[in-house]
Amino acid sequence: MVFNAGQPNAVAAFQDITFSLAPRETLAIIGPSGCGKSTLFNVIAGLLEPTVGEVHVGGQRVSDATGHVGYMLQKDLLLPWRTVLDNVVLGLEIRGAPIAEARETALRLISAYGLEGFERARPGMLSGGMRQRVALMRTLATDPDVILLDEPFSALDFQTRILLQADVKRIIAERGKSAILVTHDIGEALTIADRVLVLSRRPGRVRSVHTIDLDRSDPDPIRFRRDPRFQDYFELLWAELEVRSETR
Repeated sequence: MVFNAGQPNAVAAFQDITFSLAPRETLAIIGPSGCGKSTLFNVIAGLLEPTVGEVHVGGQRVSDATGHVGYMLQKDLLLPWRTVLDNVVLGLEIRGAPIAEARETALRLISAYGLEGFERARPGMLSGGMRQRVALMRTLATDPDVILLDEPFSALDFQTRILLQADVKRIIAERGKSAILVTHDIGEALTIADRVLVLSRRPGRVRSVHTIDLDRSDPDPIRFRRDPRFQDYFELLWAELEVRSETR
């Protein structure tokens, strides 16, 4: 896969990127600033066309795979005049789903993932972490095969971010979804992903892919991060990102 802006003097965002995503797998994509992570993500989402190459979901080109990909953005983008329930059903409404069926789906998600009692609350009454939960439920409500996570925790405070990362990993696993996370946070990638793909400097190329073999059975996210293997992976990815040479 190759992408550039389509202009004669355009700078290539990334080149020669090929990877696959298995069912129920979460893949994190990390790389130096400006390496094309966001552009690659938009190509995967079907929002941009690559100059060369294609993205397929379940054997279909992503541009033809309507409804197969759900996108959770960095900002929750909840509609402030709508309640939690009405925000969760938004995607189903746009698809033309029967309203009673859409509301039933949304209520099941709200009950299952910790916002029961807030169905009638508006976004302004919620904490940042709660708003991101609503955004995730809105994404899950349409039942996509692949969930794209575009730095969804970066606007949250550290404590909320750590707790929500573990929750999102659990929820994605419980729903049997595949996911792709783009992040600049190595710890976040290790917490959520089964594999981590490291991109080089621009034009971004696949520098390495690492399978993350960590015990995720402990629900305490702090103890999880104290695992010596977590630190080993962190140092390995830090070195792969060439952070030291970039900050001199």
